[in-house]
Amino acid sequence: MDETSRNRRFEVLFDNAEPSPIEDDAYAPYGNFGFPPPPAGRPWVYSNFVQSLDGITTLLGKHGSGGDISQSRDDRWLMDLLRANADGIVTGMNTLLEEQRLRGPQSRGIIFQVADPALRELRTKLGKSRERNIFVTRAADLDLSRHKVFDGDVVDAAILTSPAGAERLRAQNIHSHIVVIAAGNKEELDLRLGICKLREELGVQYLLCEGGPTLYGSLARADLVDEKFMTVSPIEVGQAVPPEQERLATEPSTGILMRPTVFGGTGFTLENITHWTWMSCRKAGDHQFNRYRRKGRG
Repeated sequence: MDETSRNRRFEVLFDNAEPSPIEDDAYAPYGNFGFPPPPAGRPWVYSNFVQSLDGITTLLGKHGSGGDISQSRDDRWLMDLLRANADGIVTGMNTLLEEQRLRGPQSRGIIFQVADPALRELRTKLGKSRERNIFVTRAADLDLSRHKVFDGDVVDAAILTSPAGAERLRAQNIHSHIVVIAAGNKEELDLRLGICKLREELGVQYLLCEGGPTLYGSLARADLVDEKFMTVSPIEVGQAVPPEQERLATEPSTGILMRPTVFGGTGFTLENITHWTWMSCRKAGDHQFNRYRRKGRG
């Protein structure tokens, strides 16, 4: 058995995706990994989520991180692989705020970046520019100085918002290295136009969505998600938060509290549901790693 086989983390059950863009040992733990060319005028958008067997993405409360659902170093490594191949990572601002809240009142939040050194080197070989975090927000009551991701010393940062949101941000005299992209009319964000502007103004060809469910649902309803990577963790947690779980001050103190799934917001009818092609399946231990590509609506 060669060194690559000994170090392989994932068992490939089947794979119909494109070949990796270059030959490099950094791909060895996963195997074949490639994308088609992006569509005209916008990035190729792919998402990454982990869910329990019953479809839950977070326990909420003090264990609200996706890592508490995942419980897998292989899932964490795959997230780095997906980030290394992206020109930008897009999330909802609430995702950043939630991650910051979980780390306590003194935290200035996190930065979404590639941690694995080999995958950082792969990113360089792929000709990718500096890592970029992109946040979708209304920008109401948003103080960028409270979040280290906007400092500009580690990654580039951009904000996608409505024209009114852009005006609120510019009134803060924000740093020149923070790119603000406005799309829509007044307070309304035109998400499709905004995603197209990421391609036009920032050169983003491959865009990774890391959530949360509300942003993913909005992208899906706008028919903007081309692929989804889904890790299925071998745990079952239930959707309704049990009464014995301690709730945080930001969560309702009474009543039924429901844990979210991947898709937030209004969904589809039988006539316009989205159909997907199952592109590949891998396993590592008892975790399953799936990849799907959108077929179309209806």
